[in-house]
Amino acid sequence: MTAAAPAPHIPVLLDEVVHALAPAPGETHVDGTFGAGGYTEAILEKGAARVFAFDRDPDAIQYGEALAARCGGRLTLVPDRFSRMRQALAARGVEAVDGVALDIGVSSMQLDQAERGFSFQGDGPLDMRMGKEGQSAADFLNQAEESEIADVIFHYGEEPKSRRIARAIVAARPIERTGQLAGIVRKATGHKPHMKKDPATRTFQALRIHVNEELAELEGGLAAAEQVLGPGGRLAVVTFHSLEDRIVKRFLKSRSGSLPSGSRHLPAANEAGPAPTFEAVAKPVRAGEAELEGNPRARSATLRAARRTSAASWSLVEKGASA
Repeated sequence: MTAAAPAPHIPVLLDEVVHALAPAPGETHVDGTFGAGGYTEAILEKGAARVFAFDRDPDAIQYGEALAARCGGRLTLVPDRFSRMRQALAARGVEAVDGVALDIGVSSMQLDQAERGFSFQGDGPLDMRMGKEGQSAADFLNQAEESEIADVIFHYGEEPKSRRIARAIVAARPIERTGQLAGIVRKATGHKPHMKKDPATRTFQALRIHVNEELAELEGGLAAAEQVLGPGGRLAVVTFHSLEDRIVKRFLKSRSGSLPSGSRHLPAANEAGPAPTFEAVAKPVRAGEAELEGNPRARSATLRAARRTSAASWSLVEKGASA
């Protein structure tokens, strides 16, 4: 069965991402979030010799087969999480790359398919699994304790009414449909039709992040990019909300020597600190008015980019110290 063509997809901050990556003839790049292939196509058009495109969504990989067939061996589709790029590249005989692009979060082709359950814009099964495996959003809501549901909605959705929503969810179980969940959240929060932002947005975001382990995946992907980028290699990361952006910002500050203290998300430095693994950390870039007019999804996007130094990755330094 052939994957259906996705709804029209406009890559966010495409020109800015390509500028940050600066792909050149003969280079090898990684598109860690292939989606509909927008970044990959642009990188290949700039003359990159090879692109390894990762996506854990089997629909995205299947959709990308036509592009791969047109590229004469220059595009390799990798059906895996981008946090595993080091292992996946090594298995294909690649030790270092010249650029890594990551577009974090859910793709518009996933959002626009009601049967995937990512959005409440169209009613569908409450699924949300990017890789179509493991626990679905419905499984979690129907099995978890009320306190756990509240914590997920609060921490990943930054929802101040998380406990009230969790209580309503538990009282209404079983929950199987996106429309059903959206209605429960609206009622629990006292939503009125004239309100600008639908209160279900935060809850849906939180469940999606939880089900797909997105923040841990982002942390793992940043560490993996540090490992696979060769000296002078470029990293470009696009995020869509503050939770993601804070992780990227702190990672680059830490790895460039601008953040002296460690955190639970980042390896703790020794007294002198490992040598910086990134430099030329660019100021955050956001979409301009012209892009926003044609692509509303870009409104919340932030691009952060940096260049790899020749220093050993921090995880390798730590591994050597503990050996």
